[in-house]
Amino acid sequence: MNSKNQILTLGSINFGSKIIKFTLLQLERKTLAIEVTPDMDVIVRAPLDVSYEAILDRVKKKASWIIKQINFFNDFHPKLTPRKYKSGETFLYLGRQYILKIELTENKEEIKLKGKNMIVFVSDKDNVEKTVNKWYLKNAKEKFNIYAEGILKKFENLGVRPNKLIIRSMKTRWGSCSKKGNITLNSELIKAPRGCIEYVLTHECTHLIEFGHTKRFYEIQASQMPDWEKWKNKLEKLLA
Repeated sequence: MNSKNQILTLGSINFGSKIIKFTLLQLERKTLAIEVTPDMDVIVRAPLDVSYEAILDRVKKKASWIIKQINFFNDFHPKLTPRKYKSGETFLYLGRQYILKIELTENKEEIKLKGKNMIVFVSDKDNVEKTVNKWYLKNAKEKFNIYAEGILKKFENLGVRPNKLIIRSMKTRWGSCSKKGNITLNSELIKAPRGCIEYVLTHECTHLIEFGHTKRFYEIQASQMPDWEKWKNKLEKLLA
């Protein structure tokens, strides 16, 4: 018990061959709600006066939907293949594949794209990984802000705009939208084509209007990006 007006319980149900584990939070509210977070956690919020048996019954009735949401987020999680930071390894940038070439220099450490090559100029080979990651983040911030301009204008016409656009490395998701209206994009998206990046941004901007993945959510998303499924599938095949 966290307080006099809140009870926290861990529970689970069997659904076919699967086990659905959930966190039950009973508190002062009038309705029961079930949420699946992007981290694939199942949260059940229920009134204090609802019995545990009634809550289990509701979770069982929503089990198919819960599994569908978990599968959606699981498919959408970044699953990046570890790279070796040595000459001959391949790296992606905006959907194109480049061959890494390392050149030692006493001048400024930088990266240049030339043909099919990603040339990394470093003073020490131990600096290659740091230099590549720094370059990816720098370009992500530049490109994402440019790509965002048109998308944000379209959503302004719908009466919403993110409070803040944050670009950083994320291990478990491509993007997120907080209840405060902050949108975060995974800098690793810089490895994907522009359409994939715009899809994730459109997806998160749609959450500014409809926070859950409801029928209305997908209708709004499709109205702003009719070919969103094409880019979602491409992102999953390329990086997820």
